[in-house]
Amino acid sequence: MAKRFTEDHEWLDIEGDVATVGITNYAQSQLGDVVFVELPEVGKTVAKGDEAAVVESVKAASEVYAPVSGEIVEVNTALPDAPDTVNSAPEAGGWFMKIRFADEAEVANLMDETAYKTFLDTL
Repeated sequence: MAKRFTEDHEWLDIEGDVATVGITNYAQSQLGDVVFVELPEVGKTVAKGDEAAVVESVKAASEVYAPVSGEIVEVNTALPDAPDTVNSAPEAGGWFMKIRFADEAEVANLMDETAYKTFLDTL
């Protein structure tokens, strides 16, 4: 499955039943220079919409919400020591967490890349 996106400007890269989650290039550009990232604990169960991580920039602090329900199975342990990776590679090395999801319908309801680009045009 290809990448999916949320209206909260998170991206998900789906492999099997695991979604790698990060924030989009648009989100990182709105935040400015990221200076701190707080990640969830591996093994934590999250519901769609729960606060899963925190990102702080020189402008503001923001929550990263769980875009799908499931279990956190991995976090990007390099990110707290290099939070600027969120700015330099938001949709690659700047990922936050991997969530094993149980409800494929939640994933199916997210935007594909074309729909997300259309959504950005409305902002």
